[in-house]
Amino acid sequence: MLQIDNHLISEDIFLEKFECEINQCKGNCCVEGDLGAPLEFHELEILDKLYEKIKPYLNEKGKKSIEKQGKYVEHSKGEFSTPLVNGKECAYVIFENGIALCGIEKAWKDGKIDFQKPISCHLYPIRLWEKNGIIGVNYEEWEICRCACSKGIKNQTPVYQFLKQAIIRRFGNEFYEILDSYYQEHYNKN
Repeated sequence: MLQIDNHLISEDIFLEKFECEINQCKGNCCVEGDLGAPLEFHELEILDKLYEKIKPYLNEKGKKSIEKQGKYVEHSKGEFSTPLVNGKECAYVIFENGIALCGIEKAWKDGKIDFQKPISCHLYPIRLWEKNGIIGVNYEEWEICRCACSKGIKNQTPVYQFLKQAIIRRFGNEFYEILDSYYQEHYNKN
């Protein structure tokens, strides 16, 4: 376990290999599961502010789910996530050629908003937890990502390297540089 300030980082982000294979998995991480995407508290205000610009990118089922449940739901005290459509996909999901994509991210790519997507989605398969001011940074293994793990193994891409931009977005460049230095010192056998 590596500690950077109040962050405890699992060694798995260095040991496990991962490269998303959306054409194989079809974006099932946005469809499967019991909850929508975990949201950080500041992201609630962002969704409230930007929803009208995101809405044109969403499908009818997603819009109806959001109208019924809200732009986000509180699934336990103080913990929020995106709403689901009939207990399945995230309400912000759109389908293109049978692949689940993010309507929020599509609006961002088109320059309509300055928010890429919830950080939990961008960081996946890293999951964060917080308790008593400590933030845990863990790798989450999920069967639907088996093809991403296979590609990561083939290309020898550690999780943290695949998620470089997301890690920098959430924690900053210096944090990523510390992770990379740690990896080079402890794991890079080249």
